[in-house]
Amino acid sequence: MATIPHTQADIEKGTAPHDPIDVGDGPSISKDVKNDVTATGSSEEPASSPRFAERFHWYTQQFEKQLVLYNLEARGIQRVEDHERHGTSSLGYMQIILFWISINLAANNITLGMLASQTFTLSFLDSAMCAVFGAIVGSLPVAYIATFGPISGNRTMIFARYAMGWWPSKLIVILNLIVSLGYSLIDCVVAGQILSAVSPNGSLPVLSGIIIVAVITWVITTFGYEVFHYYERYAWFPQVMVYCILAGVAGPKFDTSLPSQGDSLTIIGNRISWFSLALSAAITYGGGAADYFVYYPETTPRWKVFFMSMIGLTFSFSFALLLGIGLGSGASTDQSWQSAYNTSQGALIVSGFGPLGDFGKFCGVIVALGLIGNLVAPTYSSGVDFQILGRYAEKIPRVIWNTIGVIIYTVCALAGRNSLSDIFTNFLALMGYWVAIWVAIMFEEHFIFRRKRGYSWESWNDSSKLPIGIAALIAFLIGWAGAIICMAQVWYIGPIAARIGDYGGDIGNYVGFSWAALVYPPMRWYELKKTGR
Repeated sequence: MATIPHTQADIEKGTAPHDPIDVGDGPSISKDVKNDVTATGSSEEPASSPRFAERFHWYTQQFEKQLVLYNLEARGIQRVEDHERHGTSSLGYMQIILFWISINLAANNITLGMLASQTFTLSFLDSAMCAVFGAIVGSLPVAYIATFGPISGNRTMIFARYAMGWWPSKLIVILNLIVSLGYSLIDCVVAGQILSAVSPNGSLPVLSGIIIVAVITWVITTFGYEVFHYYERYAWFPQVMVYCILAGVAGPKFDTSLPSQGDSLTIIGNRISWFSLALSAAITYGGGAADYFVYYPETTPRWKVFFMSMIGLTFSFSFALLLGIGLGSGASTDQSWQSAYNTSQGALIVSGFGPLGDFGKFCGVIVALGLIGNLVAPTYSSGVDFQILGRYAEKIPRVIWNTIGVIIYTVCALAGRNSLSDIFTNFLALMGYWVAIWVAIMFEEHFIFRRKRGYSWESWNDSSKLPIGIAALIAFLIGWAGAIICMAQVWYIGPIAARIGDYGGDIGNYVGFSWAALVYPPMRWYELKKTGR
């Protein structure tokens, strides 16, 4: 029996589920909540409220009650108490693997893999080695951050408060919102390109495909945690099937003998930059990794969450990136594939299915719809993260923020649908810098300063019991300074990065991580000495 997640307000008012109504495999509504929602006395609007804030709070409470009544997740950033968690028999540990596979075995990572040969001019072997190991390194912190979901019951950006403090953590939240909405933008564009490519003579415009996948994603994420987990449990299977077919059909055209281009130092720089891009694609999930497991029991073994996450992340990233590398290498020597790539990255995926005729187009539709699985996670996280920006934002239900997020990235996708390659190379790597810096701070806080003190998870919303965050903010800014002088982007190459080959070598992730890691411990020690928190 599944139980619908409720808000902290319901718990405090005594309307949290005590005697749930069994509805089989679907969500259940507690008798108390249902009676509270339908009671005429509790739903009457105050005749006159002296303050706008009180009236606003009353309206949001009524809206949340309606969400519960219709089996939608009303909970926002409130901590999930241990008695509210589901048992492992409901989703189980295998769900963790399937969840990450469903998210990452998607066309956006295939199109990312194409950049290895098309942008960085690397050989198949260089591209494959850098992609796989980059994805593994980027997945390590993501898998570990995921373990905080069951232990704390808090969302990832709430967990960030325990090192960054109340106010500085809002900067991290804004950056994570940019990542979530940016990835969703990319997913929508790729899906729109594929749906347009498989339609007769391109009769379906890219913008129509974008709107289709955005609307489906909105429906799934509106229902909340249980529904999107249920969707991800099965969404991986058709993706694995069509990608295996793609590998078999398109594989003969993969050019595994194409050499890397440039002198030795330029090739090294390109290898570093491609490795960093693959790492960035993986590590950016760190900003939401705990969100998806907050309903797992507090007693869930940490090592199981970590290893199950690593299996799902590394398999899905490796498979998708290798397919993209193969398609990109084939486009370097096959004129028809190169023409398709010049049209769009999605069109190249459809060309890979070309020998299968109409069945290949059907596979292309499955690939496009598979991007919904990749869209669901960041869309869900963004709906929660908006609430962390302020007290009033917290009062607005997750469903409304979820809708706003979908509108934002859909509009941006419609505007940027012809610039996908630029978005990939400029946006993804840039977003990876801040996550690497934040990971350094969070891990040092956890392994050094919280090793004996531990955490007071109940204080997640009490600014007086959280760190000031000055040490973390300074370390974060210093880490950014290191990343800036060592980054290699199309629009800017830092002075240190410029010394590596003709196009620079992107070492911003590693320098930013290192500088923040060096600065944070002494400053945090001083902060603790002066403030005690």
